[in-house]
Amino acid sequence: MTSLQALKARNPRSAEVKAELDYPVIDTDIHTNEFSPLLEDYIAQYGGAKIVDTFREHLNSNGLNVLAAEWYRATPQERQDKRLFRPPFWASPAQNSYDLATVSLPGLLYERLEEQGTDYAVLYPNISLFPINSSNDDLRRSLTRAINHYHADIYRPYADRLTPVAAIPLNTPEEGIEELQHAVSLGLKTALIPGSIRRPVKSIAEKYPDDAELRRYAYWLDFFGIDSAHDYDPFWQNSIDLGINLSTHSGSQSWVARNSPTNYMFNHINHFADASEGLAKALFFGGVTERFPQLRIALLEAGAAWGANVLTHLVDRFEKRGNEHIQQYNPANVDRELVLSLYRQYGQDLFRGRDYSDDEILEHIFGIILPSHYREQNPQDINDFALAKVQNKQDIFDRWVPNFYFGNEADDRTIVGALHPQATPFNQKINALFSSDSGHWDVPELTEPLAETWDLVKEGAITEADFKALVFDNPYRFYTANNPDFFKGTQVEEKLKNKQAA
Repeated sequence: MTSLQALKARNPRSAEVKAELDYPVIDTDIHTNEFSPLLEDYIAQYGGAKIVDTFREHLNSNGLNVLAAEWYRATPQERQDKRLFRPPFWASPAQNSYDLATVSLPGLLYERLEEQGTDYAVLYPNISLFPINSSNDDLRRSLTRAINHYHADIYRPYADRLTPVAAIPLNTPEEGIEELQHAVSLGLKTALIPGSIRRPVKSIAEKYPDDAELRRYAYWLDFFGIDSAHDYDPFWQNSIDLGINLSTHSGSQSWVARNSPTNYMFNHINHFADASEGLAKALFFGGVTERFPQLRIALLEAGAAWGANVLTHLVDRFEKRGNEHIQQYNPANVDRELVLSLYRQYGQDLFRGRDYSDDEILEHIFGIILPSHYREQNPQDINDFALAKVQNKQDIFDRWVPNFYFGNEADDRTIVGALHPQATPFNQKINALFSSDSGHWDVPELTEPLAETWDLVKEGAITEADFKALVFDNPYRFYTANNPDFFKGTQVEEKLKNKQAA
């Protein structure tokens, strides 16, 4: 057994890195665990004994959602027959017992921030992901309020260096607004939303109203922007008005291409990026970022590279199919006489003696759907960039880069591509955030992430300016964008004041 005294006597690499910096370090993603007996007191306050029992069932399912828990109860053959995705297992750094206790004890985490090389950390309690993705209305609402109240209370004594996110469900925009306002009343300053909501496919739900098993698999994903079941504009506006910048930490495990019954890594790799991409594209194409330029959303644990990749693809596709460019593919613009003359001259071997009308040549051989064969389309049905009101390439930058911040873990080297000046058509870098992800299995030693990021500087993979942007500039700008007082009374404010005085 390692003595506590020996553990505290260490001088971790990250602490050494931080000692050489003249700016604060902000970690945007540390995962914490709750102390269930105390949390149950809050759950009983908001939901009563029935919800407490449901919460206990959740814990007995290894802390996983219903679909994941079912995998553990099923036989290997049942997993195959039902296509039950292989869920996470051994998710915490158990062998590193010091870290395991640290993310469960607010006082210890607060004490160890110096070892971690962090001045201020935003906390993502693992339990917060459970209620906001629940379809049970009573469970979702009562458990959300209990969890938020619990975390607001236990971290209040440490507010100068730690702040937990508020869990905000979004089954309806009205629900989201109510929970945002309640979170603010508790003193919470930033919020976690689901990346999407599973909705039943209406035609199937109506045809098979009593077949819950079928409806469980027949769903569509509402990403709140394009094709949404509700108008979420009031929610976006309310978050801006309240100064609550949003984040998402949802994944895509169990989606069609991430549904292996046997291999967790197959389901896991890039699954956060896929889910975040769906949300970000929906908000972009649905015109949300155009209508709400002040909206800020952090897309966590997904890496930053995909943000640069999608930005590049948006530009490429706009220049091919956006606005007037789409008319290149309009059947009405076919030079009929040229095509027909060419087919009459060169296509005789294809015709093989058959006599084709002009329309048949165009439709069946050239593969064109004639204008007379489809309904008149709305402009947004033809131009995918219409709702976003994109007029030029710069509009794409303006509706993507300021609105989205991309959480990048220390050991994710794809950040190198995301921060390369020529990674996008604009020769500018996207907003990447230092997100240690401490508390999860991919961080076996929570004192290492800052040093691992600094290793990229030493290797020449990123610059010192990139490092500063990751650990301070971008996080600071994100959290203060709609709330200039976000860091008031914190270690970050104190450190900046001392720097100015010096």
